[in-house]
Amino acid sequence: MIKHTTPHRRRPVLKKKAMRPGHKRRHRPGPRTSTSGHADLAELWTGLAGAGSDAMKHLMGLSHSAHLPSRKRLSSACYPFLAAGLDLLEDVCEKLIGEGEDEFGVQPAMVELLRPFFQFLYYNYFRVEAEGVSHVPNQGPAILVANHAGALPYDGTMVHLAVYNEHPAKREVRFLVDDFVFHLPLVSTIVQRTGGIKANMDNATRLIQHDHLVMVFPEGVKGMGKTYDQRYQLQRFGRGGFVRLALRTKTPVVPVAIIGSEEIHPLIWKSHQLAKPLGLPFMPFTPTFPWLGPLGAVPLPSKWQIIFGPPMRYEHLQPADAENSELVLDEAENVRATIQHMVDRTLAHRKSMWV
Repeated sequence: MIKHTTPHRRRPVLKKKAMRPGHKRRHRPGPRTSTSGHADLAELWTGLAGAGSDAMKHLMGLSHSAHLPSRKRLSSACYPFLAAGLDLLEDVCEKLIGEGEDEFGVQPAMVELLRPFFQFLYYNYFRVEAEGVSHVPNQGPAILVANHAGALPYDGTMVHLAVYNEHPAKREVRFLVDDFVFHLPLVSTIVQRTGGIKANMDNATRLIQHDHLVMVFPEGVKGMGKTYDQRYQLQRFGRGGFVRLALRTKTPVVPVAIIGSEEIHPLIWKSHQLAKPLGLPFMPFTPTFPWLGPLGAVPLPSKWQIIFGPPMRYEHLQPADAENSELVLDEAENVRATIQHMVDRTLAHRKSMWV
């Protein structure tokens, strides 16, 4: 059957009416704005939704700029004022606190400045209970190995405070941090100035040689990116770099189980494409973020427990065994299984994630 189509008619172009000389166009008042609070609130939410949609579309189109430095990525993502503000805040912090940093970039003045805030998180917000702190050596180096979770390194900070607050020697813990954290504006400065060290073998070896307690999270980004249904299921411990470090330096490994960190930012979905322009491994979507804006980044007040297990020593092995990949992976799996058992045992006696 042949369909008969009518030719497309072009819409007539309306010409503007010419104005007489000396005549002024009268102002036509727009529709009256409602003075009710409900109308204003609806308009606000409509504007926020539109801005959020535009920002998401803009971010989707910026994936080609993944090679740019993170601060420039932040600026290009339509938030130049935020990037400038973070730069200014970092400069102010540096001037207020001064230099006085050690060879790893830690500033004792900043640690003491922020300690009251993190102590509030430790005692009042997360209400941390620490067990087995006596397994941490009174002196000399040790490698603390723990399960990993949360979008920001709260777990490393809480372990640091558990040892500082509960250990008789009040020892301080230096924790190794994933590379992407050092690309985040302001966060990178705070983490580095308060004890976070970029995770690599050279830095870890130097810390051990200076008799520091070194905190490592072998799960890495995989641990942080676990969705809520995978909580407390430890991922593979990488290539066992901490075992090689322990063998080469004859340093004991202290297994640490952290309960509570999986609930502070319950991950329901993640996007790798949206994260590329910002230099992040993934963009997290939780029940509160990004829906509540900056408030969505506030961690939920889960109840924390940190358990330190007996140290695992490798005195029966030689430093040369660090080159035996099969042995290293076996020992790393042994440590992972030990921490998993500690986690499962603690969860079995847990009454609630909030109290």
